[in-house]
Amino acid sequence: MQQEVLTLESPAISSIELAEVALDLSSGGQPACWEIVNSSGYTHVAYNPTLNLYYKEFFSRSPLEQLKALVRGSRGTRARLNSDKLVAAGFPAPTNVAWGSLPGSSEYLFTQGAQGKGVSTWLKNSVGGATKAELVQKRQLLSQLGSFIGHLHARGFIHGDLRASNIIANLSGSQFSFTLIDNERTTSHRSAPGKLILKNIMQLNMLLPVDITITDRWRFFNAWSDAIESYNVLEARVLGLEAYHWAMRRLAAKRKI
Repeated sequence: MQQEVLTLESPAISSIELAEVALDLSSGGQPACWEIVNSSGYTHVAYNPTLNLYYKEFFSRSPLEQLKALVRGSRGTRARLNSDKLVAAGFPAPTNVAWGSLPGSSEYLFTQGAQGKGVSTWLKNSVGGATKAELVQKRQLLSQLGSFIGHLHARGFIHGDLRASNIIANLSGSQFSFTLIDNERTTSHRSAPGKLILKNIMQLNMLLPVDITITDRWRFFNAWSDAIESYNVLEARVLGLEAYHWAMRRLAAKRKI
């Protein structure tokens, strides 16, 4: 097993112990203090709340993917390097702690957990708008998120899966900060292509109407439009409407609305 380990913020676990944890988790074990997290069939994820560490094992989806990895880099490598690119550009992403390969051609990545919780969780549980204070907080969240994503797109970045659960929001006073997770398919461009921007906005609209109103969606979108400055008012409105209707069609196809 090949591995590379960076220094943890708190030296509570050694590089040798991390390697042993990776081997144990990859073979179906569950080491003490590690909790298995629901994930797709192509990954295996665990979390250690004491260390605030995430473990993610990447499985190859197909033999073709292994060939692509020779040119584009493996899934784990892309996740790690894409996060580094985001951080270098000023957009928070998880800190890479340790990574390496495992028997059977899979690979793993340990990252430091980001402070806060997913935007989808905020909208469902914390800023539902039941009180005036919650309503104000919800509007702040959506406006500040729109500005953050607008600046992300303006810098040429496209997130590979921009679901609300892949954006961690942390509140300090009245200001939200955001961290982008699951960056395996994140790409950077000199100028972000419009069709990929549209897809990102559609992905963010994949929230149920019970959790977010049309007015709330436009509050996010107006802040996004002000930040990106790449479209005139009419172009931005057309993009926003298409993203919304695309998301609603997908939700209907999934029988969620």
